[in-house]
Amino acid sequence: MSKGSRPIVRAMAGLLLLGTFGVVQADDRKVFGWVEKATIEPWGVEVKAKLDSGALTSSMDARDIERFEKDGEDWVRFRLELKDEQSGEVLSETLERPINRNLKLRGAGGTARRPTVVMTICLGDTLYEEDFSLRNRSNMNYPVLLGRRTISHLGLLDVNATFEHSPGCDEDSEKVAYEEDRYE
Repeated sequence: MSKGSRPIVRAMAGLLLLGTFGVVQADDRKVFGWVEKATIEPWGVEVKAKLDSGALTSSMDARDIERFEKDGEDWVRFRLELKDEQSGEVLSETLERPINRNLKLRGAGGTARRPTVVMTICLGDTLYEEDFSLRNRSNMNYPVLLGRRTISHLGLLDVNATFEHSPGCDEDSEKVAYEEDRYE
């Protein structure tokens, strides 16, 4: 290396160090594990939710999914059948919700379309309105999967941790409302 290029190399090294220290600054966002306990609201049913950075959209266990039209809009009727992790009781509730969007999934088996609906969950001490695709997840370990769109505004994901927060929402809890443009 010539003497003339040494100051440039030193300057670049300094910039790299400065950039590194900028990344290491304190972060006050919450840290979540790859599996967390959450409650499905308004019922307060506690479930295990998998935070999956490999999935874009969140998904919730739903049975008997039926699309229909109501007042000129697309709606979906489905049944939640969720076992409460604390009590062992099963919530079986038939819901009707407007379809938020139609999700197109591509995989090895071809393409599929699933409706998404906005539902509310409690993680830690915060209520989140989220966009969930509906799918029968009865053969899955976790009835709720939280994808990157949700994880991106929850906080940070520690893939080595589990159960960093216990759900504890009430009427005074912070509410993070669903915003359509947040997902584009």
